[in-house]
Amino acid sequence: MKEFIEFIVKHLVDSPDNVVIEERTLDNHKIVYVLKVNANDIGKIIGKQGKTAQAMRTLLTAVSAKEGKRAVLDIQD
Repeated sequence: MKEFIEFIVKHLVDSPDNVVIEERTLDNHKIVYVLKVNANDIGKIIGKQGKTAQAMRTLLTAVSAKEGKRAVLDIQD
């Protein structure tokens, strides 16, 4: 799932080399992905009215549910 998020984000930003994703496991079924990007690219990740971020979270939820887990995307600025 980490590679899935990384693939999407790197195609959205101007500085793909600055994309950092940390994976934190809270328990057996919940994973938190912390996304850090360049300050200039944060708007591209969030999108207008948060629609891009919400779409990524929806896709992540679907992929993680298929594996029987729960995943959360946290975008750091």
